[in-house]
Amino acid sequence: MASPKIVRMTAPRLRDVAQLAGVHPATASRALNPQTRQQVNADTARRVLRAAESIGYQPNPIARSLKTARTGTVGLVIPDLTNPLFPPIVRGIEDVLTPAGYNAWIVNTDNDPQREEAQVEALRSRQVEGLIVATARRTHPLLARLHRQGVKMVLVNRRVDGLELPSVTADDDAGIGLAVAHLVGLGHTRIAHLAGPQHTSTGVSRARAFRHALIDHGLPDDPALTVECGYWSESEGARGLRRLLDGGRAFTAVVAGNDLIALGCYDVFAERGMTCPDDVSVVGFNEMPYLDKMRPPLTTVAIPHYEIGAEAGRLLLDTIDEPDRYPRSVLLAPSLVVRASTTPAPCDAASR
Repeated sequence: MASPKIVRMTAPRLRDVAQLAGVHPATASRALNPQTRQQVNADTARRVLRAAESIGYQPNPIARSLKTARTGTVGLVIPDLTNPLFPPIVRGIEDVLTPAGYNAWIVNTDNDPQREEAQVEALRSRQVEGLIVATARRTHPLLARLHRQGVKMVLVNRRVDGLELPSVTADDDAGIGLAVAHLVGLGHTRIAHLAGPQHTSTGVSRARAFRHALIDHGLPDDPALTVECGYWSESEGARGLRRLLDGGRAFTAVVAGNDLIALGCYDVFAERGMTCPDDVSVVGFNEMPYLDKMRPPLTTVAIPHYEIGAEAGRLLLDTIDEPDRYPRSVLLAPSLVVRASTTPAPCDAASR
Protein backbone atom coordinates (compact mmCIF):
# COMPACT_ATOMS: atom_id res chain seq x y z
CA MET A 1 0.00 0.00 0.00
CA ALA A 2 1.41 3.31 -1.05
CA SER A 3 2.18 5.71 1.78
CA PRO A 4 0.17 8.93 1.79
CA LYS A 5 1.78 11.95 0.14
CA ILE A 6 2.91 14.57 2.61
CA VAL A 7 2.15 18.14 1.55
CA ARG A 8 4.48 20.69 3.14
CA MET A 9 2.88 24.09 3.70
CA THR A 10 5.23 27.05 3.44
CA ALA A 11 4.52 30.53 4.74
CA PRO A 12 3.75 33.15 2.08
CA ARG A 13 6.81 35.13 1.04
CA LEU A 14 7.29 38.73 -0.03
CA ARG A 15 7.83 37.70 -3.64
CA ASP A 16 4.47 35.88 -3.56
CA VAL A 17 2.78 39.13 -2.56
CA ALA A 18 4.69 41.06 -5.23
CA GLN A 19 3.74 38.53 -7.94
CA LEU A 20 0.08 38.59 -6.95
CA ALA A 21 0.03 42.41 -6.90
CA GLY A 22 2.01 42.68 -10.14
CA VAL A 23 4.84 44.75 -8.68
CA HIS A 24 8.55 44.40 -7.97
CA PRO A 25 9.37 42.88 -4.53
CA ALA A 26 11.09 46.13 -3.50
CA THR A 27 7.87 48.02 -4.20
CA ALA A 28 5.87 45.48 -2.22
CA SER A 29 8.31 45.83 0.69
CA ARG A 30 7.93 49.61 0.75
CA ALA A 31 4.13 49.36 0.57
CA LEU A 32 4.00 46.92 3.49
CA ASN A 33 6.18 49.09 5.74
CA PRO A 34 4.21 51.97 7.35
CA GLN A 35 7.42 54.03 7.51
CA THR A 36 7.97 53.87 3.72
CA ARG A 37 4.42 53.44 2.41
CA GLN A 38 4.20 57.09 1.38
CA GLN A 39 6.92 56.39 -1.20
CA VAL A 40 4.50 54.18 -3.13
CA ASN A 41 1.52 55.24 -5.25
CA ALA A 42 -1.65 55.00 -3.11
CA ASP A 43 -3.43 52.65 -5.56
CA THR A 44 -0.37 50.40 -5.74
CA ALA A 45 -0.06 50.33 -1.95
CA ARG A 46 -3.71 49.30 -1.59
CA ARG A 47 -3.21 46.54 -4.19
CA VAL A 48 -0.18 45.23 -2.31
CA LEU A 49 -1.97 45.29 1.04
CA ARG A 50 -4.97 43.43 -0.41
CA ALA A 51 -2.65 40.83 -1.93
CA ALA A 52 -0.83 40.33 1.38
CA GLU A 53 -4.11 39.96 3.25
CA SER A 54 -5.53 37.50 0.72
CA ILE A 55 -2.65 35.02 1.15
CA GLY A 56 -2.04 35.67 4.86
CA TYR A 57 1.39 37.25 4.45
CA GLN A 58 3.01 38.70 7.60
CA PRO A 59 6.20 40.79 7.30
CA ASN A 60 9.18 39.43 9.22
CA PRO A 61 10.23 42.23 11.61
CA ILE A 62 13.58 40.56 12.36
CA ALA A 63 14.52 40.35 8.70
CA ARG A 64 13.40 43.91 8.15
CA SER A 65 15.45 45.18 11.08
CA LEU A 66 18.57 43.45 9.71
CA LYS A 67 18.12 45.30 6.43
CA THR A 68 17.16 48.70 7.82
CA ALA A 69 18.88 48.75 11.27
CA ARG A 70 15.42 49.66 12.61
CA THR A 71 13.31 47.36 14.76
CA GLY A 72 10.05 49.32 14.94
CA THR A 73 10.01 48.94 18.71
CA VAL A 74 10.39 51.35 21.64
CA GLY A 75 10.63 50.78 25.38
CA LEU A 76 8.13 52.24 27.83
CA VAL A 77 9.47 52.34 31.40
CA ILE A 78 6.75 52.66 34.06
CA PRO A 79 7.36 52.92 37.83
CA ASP A 80 4.12 51.31 39.01
CA LEU A 81 1.64 49.62 36.69
CA THR A 82 -0.95 49.49 39.50
CA ASN A 83 -1.13 53.31 39.58
CA PRO A 84 -4.28 54.32 37.63
CA LEU A 85 -2.39 57.36 36.33
CA PHE A 86 -0.51 55.31 33.75
CA PRO A 87 -3.01 53.31 31.62
CA PRO A 88 -4.39 56.38 29.78
CA ILE A 89 -0.83 57.67 29.27
CA VAL A 90 0.13 54.30 27.77
CA ARG A 91 -2.95 54.36 25.54
CA GLY A 92 -2.01 57.81 24.23
CA ILE A 93 1.53 56.66 23.50
CA GLU A 94 0.38 53.53 21.67
CA ASP A 95 -2.23 55.42 19.63
CA VAL A 96 0.55 57.60 18.21
CA LEU A 97 3.24 54.94 17.82
CA THR A 98 1.12 52.19 16.23
CA PRO A 99 0.11 54.09 13.06
CA ALA A 100 3.78 55.04 12.65
CA GLY A 101 4.71 51.35 12.60
CA TYR A 102 6.08 51.06 16.15
CA ASN A 103 5.24 48.69 18.97
CA ALA A 104 5.93 49.44 22.65
CA TRP A 105 7.58 47.03 25.08
CA ILE A 106 6.27 47.97 28.53
CA VAL A 107 8.31 47.25 31.66
CA ASN A 108 7.49 47.93 35.31
CA THR A 109 10.25 49.02 37.71
CA ASP A 110 8.39 49.05 41.06
CA ASN A 111 10.34 52.26 41.80
CA ASP A 112 13.42 50.08 42.35
CA PRO A 113 16.61 51.54 40.75
CA GLN A 114 18.25 48.12 40.36
CA ARG A 115 15.16 46.62 38.75
CA GLU A 116 14.88 49.68 36.54
CA GLU A 117 18.45 49.31 35.28
CA ALA A 118 17.93 45.60 34.58
CA GLN A 119 14.69 46.27 32.70
CA VAL A 120 16.23 49.05 30.63
CA GLU A 121 19.19 46.86 29.69
CA ALA A 122 16.76 44.11 28.67
CA LEU A 123 14.98 46.58 26.41
CA ARG A 124 18.23 47.71 24.87
CA SER A 125 19.24 44.10 24.21
CA ARG A 126 16.09 43.89 22.09
CA GLN A 127 17.35 46.84 20.03
CA VAL A 128 14.53 49.23 20.88
CA GLU A 129 14.91 52.48 18.93
CA GLY A 130 14.12 54.73 21.88
CA LEU A 131 12.72 54.94 25.40
CA ILE A 132 9.79 56.74 26.98
CA VAL A 133 10.56 56.95 30.68
CA ALA A 134 8.11 57.75 33.48
CA THR A 135 10.35 56.79 36.39
CA ALA A 136 12.78 59.70 36.43
CA ARG A 137 14.11 60.95 39.72
CA ARG A 138 15.55 64.45 40.04
CA THR A 139 19.03 62.93 40.14
CA HIS A 140 19.10 59.91 37.88
CA PRO A 141 22.54 58.39 37.09
CA LEU A 142 21.08 55.74 34.76
CA LEU A 143 19.37 58.31 32.53
CA ALA A 144 22.47 60.49 32.59
CA ARG A 145 24.56 57.54 31.37
CA LEU A 146 22.07 56.59 28.67
CA HIS A 147 21.97 60.21 27.52
CA ARG A 148 25.77 60.28 27.19
CA GLN A 149 25.56 57.06 25.16
CA GLY A 150 23.17 58.69 22.73
CA VAL A 151 20.06 56.69 23.63
CA LYS A 152 16.95 58.45 22.31
CA MET A 153 14.63 59.20 25.24
CA VAL A 154 11.55 61.18 26.19
CA LEU A 155 10.48 61.79 29.79
CA VAL A 156 6.77 61.60 30.54
CA ASN A 157 5.25 63.25 33.64
CA ARG A 158 8.78 63.75 35.03
CA ARG A 159 11.93 65.81 34.50
CA VAL A 160 15.55 65.31 35.57
CA ASP A 161 17.75 68.08 36.93
CA GLY A 162 20.60 69.03 34.61
CA LEU A 163 19.62 66.80 31.67
CA GLU A 164 18.44 68.30 28.37
CA LEU A 165 15.87 65.66 27.43
CA PRO A 166 12.50 66.02 25.69
CA SER A 167 9.71 65.86 28.25
CA VAL A 168 5.94 66.11 28.55
CA THR A 169 4.33 67.10 31.84
CA ALA A 170 1.24 68.78 33.16
CA ASP A 171 1.65 72.36 34.38
CA ASP A 172 2.04 71.62 38.08
CA ASP A 173 2.26 75.29 39.05
CA ALA A 174 -1.05 76.06 37.38
CA GLY A 175 -2.73 72.96 38.84
CA ILE A 176 -1.71 73.65 42.43
CA GLY A 177 -2.66 77.28 41.90
CA LEU A 178 -6.17 76.20 40.92
CA ALA A 179 -6.47 74.02 44.03
CA VAL A 180 -5.33 76.73 46.44
CA ALA A 181 -7.47 79.42 44.78
CA HIS A 182 -10.52 77.17 45.08
CA LEU A 183 -9.96 76.65 48.81
CA VAL A 184 -9.23 80.32 49.44
CA GLY A 185 -12.46 81.17 47.63
CA LEU A 186 -14.26 78.94 50.12
CA GLY A 187 -12.77 80.90 53.03
CA HIS A 188 -9.94 78.56 54.01
CA THR A 189 -6.87 80.34 55.38
CA ARG A 190 -5.11 77.44 57.13
CA ILE A 191 -4.29 75.05 54.30
CA ALA A 192 -1.94 72.08 54.66
CA HIS A 193 0.01 70.28 51.94
CA LEU A 194 0.79 66.55 51.80
CA ALA A 195 3.70 66.77 49.39
CA GLY A 196 4.91 64.02 47.09
CA PRO A 197 8.43 62.56 47.31
CA GLN A 198 10.99 65.32 47.05
CA HIS A 199 13.37 63.17 45.02
CA THR A 200 10.88 63.45 42.11
CA SER A 201 10.43 66.53 39.95
CA THR A 202 6.65 66.50 40.39
CA GLY A 203 6.92 66.33 44.19
CA VAL A 204 9.29 69.30 44.23
CA SER A 205 7.39 71.42 41.71
CA ARG A 206 4.01 70.92 43.38
CA ALA A 207 5.39 71.71 46.85
CA ARG A 208 7.07 74.84 45.51
CA ALA A 209 3.90 75.86 43.69
CA PHE A 210 1.90 75.40 46.91
CA ARG A 211 4.16 77.79 48.81
CA HIS A 212 3.99 80.36 46.01
CA ALA A 213 0.20 80.09 45.86
CA LEU A 214 -0.12 80.77 49.59
CA ILE A 215 2.07 83.86 49.26
CA ASP A 216 0.11 85.06 46.21
CA HIS A 217 -3.09 84.95 48.30
CA GLY A 218 -1.48 86.68 51.27
CA LEU A 219 -1.56 83.58 53.47
CA PRO A 220 1.23 82.51 55.84
CA ASP A 221 3.60 79.82 54.62
CA ASP A 222 3.80 77.64 57.74
CA PRO A 223 6.43 74.90 57.20
CA ALA A 224 4.72 72.80 59.88
CA LEU A 225 1.70 72.45 57.57
CA THR A 226 3.71 70.77 54.79
CA VAL A 227 4.57 67.09 55.22
CA GLU A 228 6.53 65.06 52.69
CA CYS A 229 5.19 61.64 51.74
CA GLY A 230 7.94 59.17 50.89
CA TYR A 231 5.92 57.56 48.08
CA TRP A 232 3.01 58.44 45.85
CA SER A 233 0.76 56.08 47.78
CA GLU A 234 -2.40 55.86 49.88
CA SER A 235 -0.49 54.54 52.88
CA GLU A 236 1.95 57.45 52.76
CA GLY A 237 -0.95 59.90 52.51
CA ALA A 238 -2.44 58.39 55.65
CA ARG A 239 0.88 58.57 57.46
CA GLY A 240 1.31 62.21 56.44
CA LEU A 241 -2.14 63.25 57.64
CA ARG A 242 -1.65 61.51 60.98
CA ARG A 243 1.55 63.49 61.41
CA LEU A 244 -0.26 66.74 60.60
CA LEU A 245 -3.09 66.02 63.03
CA ASP A 246 -0.72 64.95 65.80
CA GLY A 247 1.40 68.06 65.26
CA GLY A 248 -1.25 70.25 66.85
CA ARG A 249 -1.32 72.92 64.12
CA ALA A 250 -4.78 74.14 63.10
CA PHE A 251 -5.85 73.60 59.48
CA THR A 252 -9.18 73.25 57.70
CA ALA A 253 -8.09 71.99 54.26
CA VAL A 254 -5.47 69.78 52.61
CA VAL A 255 -3.97 69.96 49.15
CA ALA A 256 -2.61 66.48 48.42
CA GLY A 257 0.33 65.86 46.11
CA ASN A 258 -1.76 63.35 44.14
CA ASP A 259 -5.03 61.44 44.37
CA LEU A 260 -3.52 58.37 46.02
CA ILE A 261 -2.18 60.55 48.82
CA ALA A 262 -5.62 62.16 49.09
CA LEU A 263 -7.25 58.74 49.46
CA GLY A 264 -4.96 58.09 52.41
CA CYS A 265 -6.61 61.08 54.11
CA TYR A 266 -9.96 59.32 53.82
CA ASP A 267 -8.52 56.33 55.71
CA VAL A 268 -7.47 58.58 58.59
CA PHE A 269 -10.84 60.33 58.71
CA ALA A 270 -12.45 56.91 59.22
CA GLU A 271 -9.91 55.99 61.90
CA ARG A 272 -10.44 59.13 63.91
CA GLY A 273 -14.16 59.66 63.48
CA MET A 274 -13.68 62.79 61.36
CA THR A 275 -15.92 63.95 58.54
CA CYS A 276 -14.82 65.24 55.16
CA PRO A 277 -15.45 68.01 54.22
CA ASP A 278 -17.09 69.25 57.44
CA ASP A 279 -13.91 68.81 59.49
CA VAL A 280 -11.32 69.02 56.71
CA SER A 281 -11.68 69.72 52.98
CA VAL A 282 -9.40 67.76 50.62
CA VAL A 283 -8.19 68.42 47.07
CA GLY A 284 -6.30 65.77 45.10
CA PHE A 285 -4.21 65.93 41.94
CA ASN A 286 -4.42 63.80 38.76
CA GLU A 287 -8.13 62.88 38.37
CA MET A 288 -7.77 59.10 38.67
CA PRO A 289 -10.72 56.95 37.58
CA TYR A 290 -13.66 56.43 39.96
CA LEU A 291 -12.98 59.43 42.21
CA ASP A 292 -16.60 60.42 41.69
CA LYS A 293 -17.58 57.14 43.41
CA MET A 294 -15.74 57.98 46.64
CA ARG A 295 -17.63 59.13 49.73
CA PRO A 296 -17.42 62.06 49.42
CA PRO A 297 -16.45 62.34 45.75
CA LEU A 298 -12.98 63.89 45.57
CA THR A 299 -12.31 67.39 44.29
CA THR A 300 -9.13 67.16 42.23
CA VAL A 301 -6.90 68.76 39.64
CA ALA A 302 -7.39 66.94 36.35
CA ILE A 303 -4.43 66.52 34.05
CA PRO A 304 -4.79 65.33 30.43
CA HIS A 305 -3.24 61.87 30.81
CA TYR A 306 -4.05 60.62 27.31
CA GLU A 307 -2.76 63.81 25.70
CA ILE A 308 0.45 63.60 27.76
CA GLY A 309 1.04 60.10 26.39
CA ALA A 310 0.20 61.07 22.83
CA GLU A 311 2.54 64.07 22.94
CA ALA A 312 5.31 61.88 24.40
CA GLY A 313 4.86 59.48 21.49
CA ARG A 314 5.14 62.35 19.00
CA LEU A 315 8.26 63.70 20.70
CA LEU A 316 9.93 60.28 20.55
CA LEU A 317 9.12 59.92 16.85
CA ASP A 318 10.63 63.37 16.27
CA THR A 319 13.72 62.37 18.25
CA ILE A 320 14.13 59.14 16.25
CA ASP A 321 13.68 60.92 12.90
CA GLU A 322 15.71 64.02 13.83
CA PRO A 323 18.28 62.98 16.46
CA ASP A 324 20.08 66.36 16.29
CA ARG A 325 16.93 68.34 17.02
CA TYR A 326 17.09 70.46 20.20
CA PRO A 327 15.07 68.77 23.00
CA ARG A 328 11.61 70.23 23.49
CA SER A 329 9.64 70.32 26.74
CA VAL A 330 5.85 70.42 26.59
CA LEU A 331 3.55 71.64 29.38
CA LEU A 332 -0.14 70.74 29.17
CA ALA A 333 -2.79 72.73 31.00
CA PRO A 334 -4.71 71.17 33.93
CA SER A 335 -8.26 71.88 35.07
CA LEU A 336 -10.09 71.75 38.40
CA VAL A 337 -12.88 69.23 38.96
CA VAL A 338 -14.96 70.36 41.94
CA ARG A 339 -16.80 67.67 43.88
CA ALA A 340 -18.09 67.20 47.41
CA SER A 341 -14.79 66.86 49.31
CA THR A 342 -14.47 70.64 49.58
CA THR A 343 -16.83 73.02 51.34
CA PRO A 344 -16.66 76.50 52.92
CA ALA A 345 -14.37 76.74 55.91
CA PRO A 346 -16.06 76.16 59.30
CA CYS A 347 -17.13 79.32 61.09
CA ASP A 348 -14.96 78.37 64.07
CA ALA A 349 -11.92 77.72 61.90
CA ALA A 350 -9.82 80.31 63.70
CA SER A 351 -10.16 78.42 66.94
CA ARG A 352 -9.33 75.01 65.52
